[in-house]
Amino acid sequence: MRPEVRQAMTSGRTTLSALMLCVLCIGPAVAAGGEWLEVRTDEDDVLVRIEMPEGARWCLGWNHSVRHFQVLDCYRHHQGRMELERSHQPDFAAGLGHTRGRGEQVSDGEGGYWIENIHEPVPDNRYVLRVGSPEVDHRLVWQRDGETHRVSLSDEAAGQRVTIQLNMLDN
Repeated sequence: MRPEVRQAMTSGRTTLSALMLCVLCIGPAVAAGGEWLEVRTDEDDVLVRIEMPEGARWCLGWNHSVRHFQVLDCYRHHQGRMELERSHQPDFAAGLGHTRGRGEQVSDGEGGYWIENIHEPVPDNRYVLRVGSPEVDHRLVWQRDGETHRVSLSDEAAGQRVTIQLNMLDN
């Protein structure tokens, strides 16, 4: 793992105000346990490893490739599973929107909307992502001990396929 990634994981750097919106609503991570979120390349290199005990929350954020606004998918560790909890979208751009029966759409008060209460388990606690360019800036955002943390996957693996996985000691 590159030193600047390790530093970003522990330094407590704050993010832009839009990311603060995400973190303020997901709350702090709980005390450390034997579970972690990991991002690995197809070559099995670990790009990111973050403690994610039961109840912890994090978001994957990115900039929409056409409209350039921030989109967020927010997850939680719930009873040993990675669960998509909510999603934030500033408008109904191509490829975005609410699907009836999948959560509840509510206004964010700024012209966009949250899809709340999705509570959708992620199969096998993992998914594959083709990391976007630095302009897209795929990034993980979480809060611990009152500090916001951010790691840009695009800075580490733009154009690469990675797996984002919630791991337990027995996995």
